[in-house]
Parts: sequence; structure tokens; C-alpha cells
Amino acid sequence: MSPTHPHRGRAARAVAGVFALLALASCSNGGNGTAPATSPSSAAISDGTGTARVVIENFTFSPADLHVRPGAKITVVNRDSAAHTVTATGDKTTFDTGNITGGATVTFTAPSKAGSYSYVCTIHPNMKGTLTVR
Repeated sequence: MSPTHPHRGRAARAVAGVFALLALASCSNGGNGTAPATSPSSAAISDGTGTARVVIENFTFSPADLHVRPGAKITVVNRDSAAHTVTATGDKTTFDTGNITGGATVTFTAPSKAGSYSYVCTIHPNMKGTLTVR
């Protein structure tokens, strides 16, 4: 007995194979070993050591809103050629990195008191961010 539609099974297997490949591809990041990009606007970023990270690039803090635990270490990477600061508004003694030259990296400690702390680059006041300690 021969099947009446011998190509139907082959076509169904081909379609299933395509969907399987698409499913596998969606799990991959292209094999480049880097994680997909996250939104630069708000995040809690940690490098696995309990250190959060803020990157300055194109005169922008990324993430602009950072959430950390009290006393967390925060590393600031300046990828611009210009110097920048990360300085709390209001009471500047809360945290102030001082000048971070282009290409430099500095680390500072988040406040030990929970709260929301606005910060700016004192050299470029249009650069703003918020550090939330909780």
C-alpha cells in the first residue's frame, strides 16, 4: 500500500525543521560571547562581585538610573575623551568622584542610607542621573 500524498509528510517535517532552527536561533546571541544589550535608562548592573557599573559615553550616563544596595561599590568607566564627574546634587559630600579623565575608570561607594540621590556631571550639567539605594 502506498500513501496517497507522499510529499505531505516531507513538507510537514521541513516546516517543523524550520521552526526548530528558528527556536534555536532565538536562544543564541550570535556566538560572540556577549550578552544582549540592556536598556541604558534604568538598571541594576552588577559584574558578579557586587560592584555596579556606570558607563559614560557620548556625554551620557548609562544607565541613567542605577539601583544598588547601601554601601555598594560603583565603578564608573569614562569612554569619552572629555573629563566628567559623578557628583551628588544637593549635599556633594554624599558622593563625588572628582574629575574622571577620558578613558579612565574610578570606583566609589554608594551611600549607606537608603534613598534616591540625583547626580550630575559638574563639568557638563546637562548630564544627569539618579542613584537609588535600597
